[in-house]
Amino acid sequence: MDVERVFHATGGFGETSYAKNSSLQKKASDMVKHITIETIQELYLTSTPKSLGIADLGCSSGPNTLSIIREMIDAIEETSSKLLQPVPEFQVYLNDLPANDFNAIFKALPDFYRDLRKGRKDGCPSPSIYIAGYPGTFYGRLFPDKCLHFIYSSYSLHWLSRVPPSLYDKQGKSINKGSIYISESSPPEVSEAYFRQFQEDFSLFLLSRSQELISGGRMVLIFLGRIGSNHVDRGNAFFWKLLSRSLAILASQGEVEEEKLDSYDVHFYAPSKDELEDVVRREGSFEMEQLEMFEIEKDVENGTSYGTAVAMTVRAIQESMISHHFGEGIVDCLFEHYGQLVDEEMAKEEIRPITFVAILRKL
Repeated sequence: MDVERVFHATGGFGETSYAKNSSLQKKASDMVKHITIETIQELYLTSTPKSLGIADLGCSSGPNTLSIIREMIDAIEETSSKLLQPVPEFQVYLNDLPANDFNAIFKALPDFYRDLRKGRKDGCPSPSIYIAGYPGTFYGRLFPDKCLHFIYSSYSLHWLSRVPPSLYDKQGKSINKGSIYISESSPPEVSEAYFRQFQEDFSLFLLSRSQELISGGRMVLIFLGRIGSNHVDRGNAFFWKLLSRSLAILASQGEVEEEKLDSYDVHFYAPSKDELEDVVRREGSFEMEQLEMFEIEKDVENGTSYGTAVAMTVRAIQESMISHHFGEGIVDCLFEHYGQLVDEEMAKEEIRPITFVAILRKL
């Protein structure tokens, strides 16, 4: 597979995630919202800056994009009031890949500002808030030196910058035949290739952010991971196994070419706690202040099955790349099979997708 060609054709393999606004991921972000709010309040208390720089990396463009920013602003306003300090001005940097619908965010800003003004006492002005979009991959520099105090990223960092190139031999054929991610049948070189790509990407992410954050600045990072050293578990890796199985069903029906199935790999990596801590320690710009693991609640709304909810979330990320590789015609059928397989497996034994929330302080 021509990895670079597909990368550009799909707008990049990076962090864009409309699924960030799905019900499952919204619930997970809400579960750790208190950690985000407490971290930015603590940061503010230590320095009380007159201007506070905040970046949301992988912001997407759905209904949740501005909600966490609103909650951060409310929390800082409350803290300022208790300290009898003037509210700082807010410089908000919203980042995602260039293909993200930034216009949808900008169209929502009038309502955002209007909501901020609601319920205020006469003569109590809204804080000064300057919001800008910064398109580009966060695997590299995005912002000027030391312009940020706080960085937030939700459900983006498990997406690699690219499919690991060492998954392909000199003829361009995948060494991971029959799987789209690390599986029981994958040779050891596959997990090694994914791990190396994660190390390269996450190290570059940390180095880039270290130059953009002030000393003592904080990052709250929420992303998928795994419990132990085994890459093949009944967690996030298992969802990719089921997507492989769904593609194999279509291949058996003649809807997908075997050759195309063998050349498709995903740009995802679920790190372990030890792997995360090792990269942070080796890169050296940050101290890991907190690292917690939790599971997303399985209940879903409006009578939707868990399998359907998972299928919608994965589809939001993978659809453009699947359509480019296999053709648009298979997408509906593929994710119908996928949702059914997830529900069938959940009926047998629970699938336990793990999420990490990490708090890092710039040294």
